[in-house]
This record gives sequence, structure tokens and C-alpha cells, in this order.
Amino acid sequence: MVSWAHVTSSNENSCRLLAAVLVSLFPLTVMTETQRPIATGVEGVISVSPSRPGPQRIDMPNSAPAPNVVFVVKKEEAAVTSFTTDAEGGFRIRLAPGHYTVLREDSGAPRGRWRFEVDVVANKVTKVHWTGDSGMR
Repeated sequence: MVSWAHVTSSNENSCRLLAAVLVSLFPLTVMTETQRPIATGVEGVISVSPSRPGPQRIDMPNSAPAPNVVFVVKKEEAAVTSFTTDAEGGFRIRLAPGHYTVLREDSGAPRGRWRFEVDVVANKVTKVHWTGDSGMR
């Protein structure tokens, strides 16, 4: 036979444990919603052009953000890091000072041109707006 005092105590402990887990996870959700400032690195937007096949039209934009695309950052021939653009083609990465090559190496990379160069200076965030060539004509 189970006493009511034991059941109540067990339920209270479960509620306390759940509350503790939720409180400990809250900072993680805040961190994912806001980008932490960086002192040295690169931030910007990557677009793709042409964004659709066929002739270019004056009344329609010819480029569009490159959303959710993975890029590899290399210093000389060694991969240093990688990043994925957001829904608007934006990105922000922390890098040490130096010269880097940023390129796309996924299955869509052989088509078009997706290679960019950037120089990172100490205590500065280099802002860029790169446009990749989709290869469409």
C-alpha cells in the first residue's frame, strides 16, 4: 500500500526536477535567438544570380538570397571552419586574422561559381556581400 504523503512528495520532486530542467534550458533558447557579437571575423549576405533561367528582365530582380547553403572556409588548402547561410542568405563567423577562401563544396557546387576571397583584420568584422553564379543561362 502506498501512502499519500509518499505520492505527494514524489509528484513534488518530479515538478521540481522538471522546473529545474526548463530553467536550465532557457539560456540556450535565448542564445540561439540572438547572435553573439564577434570582435574579429566576417559577416554578410550571399546571393545567387541569375536566380532563374531564361532571359533577364528589367522589371524583375536577377538575384536572390542563397538560403541554407553550406560553405567551407579555408586558409591556404586547409579547411578552418564551415557555416550555413540563414533564410536570407546571411551569415556571421568568427575568424582569426588572415586571408581566407570561402567556397561551396556540396552537390550544387560544381554548377556555377561559388568561390570568394576575404582578408580578416584583427579587431574588425569584415562586411561582405557576395554573389554566387548559379550557372543558369
